[in-house]
Amino acid sequence: MSRRKQIDKRVEVIEKSTPYRGYFRIDRYLLRHRMHDGGWTTPLMREVFERGQTVAVLPYDPLADAVVLIEQFRIGAYAAGLDPWLTEVVAGTIETGEDAEDVARREVLEEAGCQVTELERIGTFLLSSGASSETTTMYCGRVDSLGVGGIHGLPHEGEDILVSVAPAEEAIARVANGGITNAYAVIPLQWLALNRVRLRTLWR
Repeated sequence: MSRRKQIDKRVEVIEKSTPYRGYFRIDRYLLRHRMHDGGWTTPLMREVFERGQTVAVLPYDPLADAVVLIEQFRIGAYAAGLDPWLTEVVAGTIETGEDAEDVARREVLEEAGCQVTELERIGTFLLSSGASSETTTMYCGRVDSLGVGGIHGLPHEGEDILVSVAPAEEAIARVANGGITNAYAVIPLQWLALNRVRLRTLWR
């Protein structure tokens, strides 16, 4: 039996509605769930930001030992009172019927202007499970960083993406000293710190 079915048996959805549907969607649940002592909670109202599935890709050049990073405006950081221009890795939404690896390759080309020749899966993660359904599958993608840089993105989607190449050691150090703050970038860069030597051997 799958983990999904086991979880479903411990949750009773009394009512579900969608109070907001725009660029994103918010669903409202009235539910109860099993407690650790075996009983049931009283009915709980919970709202979920329905984000769907996404991919994130850290483009890595093993020959130059360098990563390709992007920078763009993020409304969430602005609303939180933080610097809204965040250093990130490439990311995109997986639409219905799309393959995650295909999306990963496409987004690296669109957002960073480089071609992925190999992908290694890092894992699938929930980034804000208390409020959002978003699951993100993360990859490290092999690229050639020579000549990569400039401004990329799709203008009709409002994208204004600054692309830069950084030594892997420098990017990993920025995570350690708090210079890179969003989980989409922190997780794959920390993964690279653990797997860099192996990847450089594998991808040479």
